[in-house]
Amino acid sequence: MKITVLAVGKIKEKFYTDAIAEYTKRLSRYCRLELIQVADEKTPDNAGKAEEARIKELEGKRLLAQMKEGAYVIALAIDGESLSSEGLSRKLERLGIDGKSHLIFVIGGSLGLSEEVLKRADYGLSFSKMTFPHQLMRVILLEQIYRSYRISCGEPYHK
Repeated sequence: MKITVLAVGKIKEKFYTDAIAEYTKRLSRYCRLELIQVADEKTPDNAGKAEEARIKELEGKRLLAQMKEGAYVIALAIDGESLSSEGLSRKLERLGIDGKSHLIFVIGGSLGLSEEVLKRADYGLSFSKMTFPHQLMRVILLEQIYRSYRISCGEPYHK
């Protein structure tokens, strides 16, 4: 299976890039992983609703341009479905059984995802009602994908 993590913004901190590199290495025995970053837009401190919507739309167009036809798109969104680690593992297994060979996980920028991206998504996944930095979310997502594969393969994992 091919898994793409499609995210807004570049990772700047070394500790994030190190963690991403570690999970990329660990995941290489389970799937083909692709990491794609699209440019983010600067959000002025005093941005109003219209400006925020415009920024999300611009970032959304960049995300949509990277989505391959036929891929199953999972948007990370606060309003998405919450799953346990075991539930995510079952979800990924089921998608594979159903013939989905390419999954794209989408992480928005600091303002979230545009309506167009959310409409394109086949599934919405929530990790929490809390908001996490979008850079940290990449690490959390990769760790959970790795944990999902460990669970599916009957390998040990921390509960």
